[in-house]
Amino acid sequence: MRRHQLDIQLKTPEQIDLMRRAGLVVASALAAMRAAVAPGVTTADLDAIAERVIRDAGGTPSFKGYHGYPGSICSSVNEQIVHAIPSPSQVLREGDLISLDCGAILEGWHGDAAITVPVGEVDPKLLKMAAVAEDSMWAGIAAAARGVRSGRGRLTDISHAVETAVRAGGNYGIVDGYGGHGIGTEMHQDPHVLNHGRPGRGIKLSPGLCLAIEPMITMGSPRSVELDDGWTVITRDHSVAAHVEHSIALLDDGVWVLTAVDGGRARLGDLLSARASTSSAPAAS
Repeated sequence: MRRHQLDIQLKTPEQIDLMRRAGLVVASALAAMRAAVAPGVTTADLDAIAERVIRDAGGTPSFKGYHGYPGSICSSVNEQIVHAIPSPSQVLREGDLISLDCGAILEGWHGDAAITVPVGEVDPKLLKMAAVAEDSMWAGIAAAARGVRSGRGRLTDISHAVETAVRAGGNYGIVDGYGGHGIGTEMHQDPHVLNHGRPGRGIKLSPGLCLAIEPMITMGSPRSVELDDGWTVITRDHSVAAHVEHSIALLDDGVWVLTAVDGGRARLGDLLSARASTSSAPAAS
């Protein structure tokens, strides 16, 4: 089922179950990488871990080969915001902050999520920024849940909730031009989900809509630059950045966080859809 104007793909409950399975593969890959992050580890090492987890689960890395992208993950360190290519020459150091973005395809359906992880002992100011990014993501997810439940929600309610949470958390830059997206049988679908804006605009938040919500914030300027490799995006002022993401499904009674092992229960409470509790989807290992 697709709506006119934007190419919006609404999923059936059965399709959402399939997306949940892909989401749990992503969750497992991110957990394995998080456990491996340490000084001396390379981003190529982390890429190999993620690819092994995905393929062992019967999936395919979403990113590998996507428009020629060479890695199974994006591994963005410090001033790198997104899309940094894993490399054996990128060695993690004590005090780094790394964002790990991972996608998997299972039975034709995509999951996509990202975490920001400290490497050893990290400046508390950077840890706070990463926590603010995470809180803003969950604020956006909660806004989506309230919007679909009320039947009155609009896309930019998510954007406004993310921005409000970031502004409440401190003086951070919200990266210009980048945001979340629809997800389903393709990794990137309509609509684009900005991380800032006025509420009450854009498409209606309807059951069956699946979105990736992904704040990207910086310690300084919101402006960015793409490097000559055609992928890596860094902060223009070289300030450190954080990036987090979850894929979600909107249902009549709330939201299901497809890439969270608990479906989002710990952060959403009664905004969680009952389907997240009753589904037979397997738990992530």
